[in-house]
Amino acid sequence: MVIVLIVPAFAADVAELRNGFTIPHRAREARDGLVRLYLDEQRTAFVDVPATEITGYHWEADAVEAGPRTALPLGTDSTAPIKDTQQIVAEASEVHGVDADFIRSVIRQESGGNPKAVSRTGARGLMQLMPATAEQLGVKDSFSAEQNVHGGAEYLRVLLERYHGDAILALAAYNAGPQAVERYHGVPPYNETRQYVRRVVHDYNRSKSAASAPTKAAVKSTAKPATSDKPTQGKARSDAARLTASASR
Repeated sequence: MVIVLIVPAFAADVAELRNGFTIPHRAREARDGLVRLYLDEQRTAFVDVPATEITGYHWEADAVEAGPRTALPLGTDSTAPIKDTQQIVAEASEVHGVDADFIRSVIRQESGGNPKAVSRTGARGLMQLMPATAEQLGVKDSFSAEQNVHGGAEYLRVLLERYHGDAILALAAYNAGPQAVERYHGVPPYNETRQYVRRVVHDYNRSKSAASAPTKAAVKSTAKPATSDKPTQGKARSDAARLTASASR
């Protein structure tokens, strides 16, 4: 027997993005060309979106990550706090060996932090997993933030290992598929993919700069990916230095 966790409904403003995604939020404020969307009443979780990417707002009732997100076995403490995205990302980073800032940068580009996001091509959740990819990764519910982030982090690790730690190629494959990267022997000549790589890299580098870590290497955002003639040895644990070791050459 299982008990399904039910979350009461609330009202929320919804930001409409130029790329077709929507982001429910509790409050918002403009700052330096960005709009900070607060995802909870306490304003502890938020996502920054360029103001130019927001086309409008509307109001609707939502369920704040309600639905079949978590099934609790009988006897489980249903009062246990639900994990927020930051905690989930930190755990996925530890389990799969992928830099937490890198995961967060992918999430911001993929879904804008909306766990219910669905793209025009059918990709779902925070890290926009396609149904077939989610199935291969063992993700049963792509709208479960925890399952989705762990699946996406595992896929990033697989791609980083495949391309010997080259973050540029891994991102290109995450967006366009490994087959496209193999076909063009590098980043495919798709404007969408190249813009995607640039944006994730820019966000990632900004995160590292904000953390005031001058010893950590920065990924270079280039039209053509940098290549590495020195494959990463062992498991590609992508801390800031190793993740960008080949991409920054």
